[in-house]
Amino acid sequence: MRPKGTAAAIGRSLRLYHGPQAPRAAMDALYRRFVRPGDLVFDIGAHVGDRIGAFRRLGARVVALEPQAGPARALRLIHGRDPCVTLLRSAASDAEGEIRLHLNRDNPTVSSASAAFIKAAQGARGWEGQVWSETVACPATTLDGLIEHYGRPGFVKIDVEGFEDRVLAGLTTPLPALSFEVTTIARDMALRCLDRLTALGRYGFDIALGESQTLSLGRFVGPEEMRSMLASLPHAANSGDVYAVLRG
Repeated sequence: MRPKGTAAAIGRSLRLYHGPQAPRAAMDALYRRFVRPGDLVFDIGAHVGDRIGAFRRLGARVVALEPQAGPARALRLIHGRDPCVTLLRSAASDAEGEIRLHLNRDNPTVSSASAAFIKAAQGARGWEGQVWSETVACPATTLDGLIEHYGRPGFVKIDVEGFEDRVLAGLTTPLPALSFEVTTIARDMALRCLDRLTALGRYGFDIALGESQTLSLGRFVGPEEMRSMLASLPHAANSGDVYAVLRG
């Protein structure tokens, strides 16, 4: 029987994302399109820090947020001595203060602050056996607050399991480039993210499905075309990351 619990789950994540089979070259090639040496990058929902590693290999400075104790401990061990990485034990939301985080002890990568996301996962194909058994209070900041404190980032990665729209609601100024996760059980959330970004500026969009590290379209399209693509994704696609670039 496979070991259960947070420690076992983090061990699996470390092997997957930091082990010899981790797709470092493909990840670096993807992010090189958005991140230049010397850039500031925000990693919202850093988990065990594989994206931090990519951003650092590309010469960026990183501010990373991870509210969960176990992943945050792994981040400190891996990146805590790097003076170009700032680690914050915090979530991001639409307002400063506190959020309630629903913990999945056996799979902390899908812990979420979104009750709607958890409800959508219950009974969904591919999400069998996922249990959010505990709720804890976490400090929360906003993208605006991070910008005020650390400066304007060249790129922001947002991966917070159905809470991405609330994170973007805490941003009131357009940024050069960013990504947000989408899952096929929470398409409405992704559409709200598109609406928010479209209200902030003239963005173009592409998507990388799963952990492919490859942009599917190879070009940046308008919000309506991306909305149509998200609506047409088969359920089995499960997840991906939408990339947005400000067009001036």
